[in-house]
Amino acid sequence: MQAAGKRKWEKFLHTHQLWRPQTVAARLELFAHAHALPASPAVTAAKSLLAVSLAKILVTLQTQLDEYRRRITEAFHQHPDHDVFGSLPGAKATLGPRLLAEVGGVREEYPDADALLCQAGVSPVSYQSGKVNKCRLRRACNKILRATVHLWANSSRLTCAWAQAYYQMKRDEGQSHASALRCLGKRWLKILWRLWQNHEAYHEAKYLAQLQKRGALT
Repeated sequence: MQAAGKRKWEKFLHTHQLWRPQTVAARLELFAHAHALPASPAVTAAKSLLAVSLAKILVTLQTQLDEYRRRITEAFHQHPDHDVFGSLPGAKATLGPRLLAEVGGVREEYPDADALLCQAGVSPVSYQSGKVNKCRLRRACNKILRATVHLWANSSRLTCAWAQAYYQMKRDEGQSHASALRCLGKRWLKILWRLWQNHEAYHEAKYLAQLQKRGALT
């Protein structure tokens, strides 16, 4: 590995999609100080065989994961609600199938947006004890859906200007990153519920026009 040189190390990381700005320096440092296993020939042979065996298992696992992804994508494209979930900024082909799987296709299960918000755990629960009246995180919910909405809200900020602006507004109000994402997720779920009920795809221009009409867009 030391004989290969830095240029080949960098090429290896790029070729195998392992190049990450936050980890590349540490990886290159490890490569630079790599050394042979200080053990007997028998131990070296055994460890080498183990390393090759584990690498083959990982390759097989990746092949199976790719097949799962192919079948999920195929099923998602064939689903009647594909256009609804596949049009959501930050979700689309990656988180869209996961959202669809958790929300389902039975619209009667969520007669209003609040029912979906509670199921996703983005609506807080109020509680009172004496003169104390506070709110806390909703824990009785679909935790997979809650985690998916969290990822979706965060991802939507990268492609949707109003989502980033809304998130930043909540941060400026003093809310934490997680709390701001829950607020953004709550807003997204309200949009999704309406689109889902009407069998409509999301259109950014249409939504921005509605915000402008209500005076919510500056």
